[in-house]
Amino acid sequence: MFKETIFSKIIRREILADIVYQDELITGFRDISPKAPIHILIVPNILIPTLNDVTIVHQQILGHMLIIASKIAYKEKISKNGYRLIINCNEHGAQEIYHLHIHLLGGQRLGPMLTTLKNK
Repeated sequence: MFKETIFSKIIRREILADIVYQDELITGFRDISPKAPIHILIVPNILIPTLNDVTIVHQQILGHMLIIASKIAYKEKISKNGYRLIINCNEHGAQEIYHLHIHLLGGQRLGPMLTTLKNK
């Protein structure tokens, strides 16, 4: 069994968060350290630690996350100018909380995806 995360407590509303969307499958809430004017995290209501842990049984949840991301972008008035969706996976992918989540970022021109790469 995987260790529960802070996101699980947000989903159950045990920790206060600015929830912008919730249904039986997923929850969307504003990031407490936004990297853009609009920065919303979209998480499955069940604990899936990383993208590597996704199986065929999670197909409906992942598809639903993408559909709801576009609906939230529309509601937040960033769909016309554009937005970015990011899923980080494990340490080298900069994943900090091991509960699968999509970052929805927008509200300004975001610039290049990667600003620096370290040479080996």
